[in-house]
Amino acid sequence: MIQRIQSLYILLSIMLIAFLFTLPFAEIAANGKLYLFNIKGIINNGEIVHDGVPITIFTGIILLLHVAAFFMYKKRIRQMRILVFAILLMLGLFGMFYFFTYYSFRGADVSFKMAVVFPLIAIILDYLAIRNIGKDEALVRSIDRIR
Repeated sequence: MIQRIQSLYILLSIMLIAFLFTLPFAEIAANGKLYLFNIKGIINNGEIVHDGVPITIFTGIILLLHVAAFFMYKKRIRQMRILVFAILLMLGLFGMFYFFTYYSFRGADVSFKMAVVFPLIAIILDYLAIRNIGKDEALVRSIDRIR
C-alpha cells in the first residue's frame, strides 16, 4: 500500500488538508480592525464575527474522502473517482475562501497566509496520484490480457 507512489501523494494530500484545521487562512484589515480568518470563521479579539462551520464541514468531508481513497488501494477505479470528487470539492473550497474574505468585508485589505495554498498543492498531488493509479490499472489489465 505505502510502497506505491500514488499512496504517498495521497498521504501528503491528507497531511496538507489536516493542516487547514490548525493554521490561519488570512488576516483581514477592515474598518480599522484586524480580523483573523481560520477554520472557525472570521474572528476579532476572540469573538466570532462570521461563523466558519461551512468551511469546517467542507474541509472535513475532503479529509474523509482522502482517507477513504488512501485505504482503497485494491479498488483503483473507485479510488480515482473519489480523488476526482475531492478535487472538485477543493475547488469549491477556494470559492468559499473567496466568499468569506471578500464578500464579508467591502474594500478590506486581505493578507492571505500559506495555508490557502495547501488545497492547490493537494489538487496537484491528487492529479499525480490519479495518473499513477491509471498507469497501475492499465498495467493490471495488460497482464490480464496476456493470461
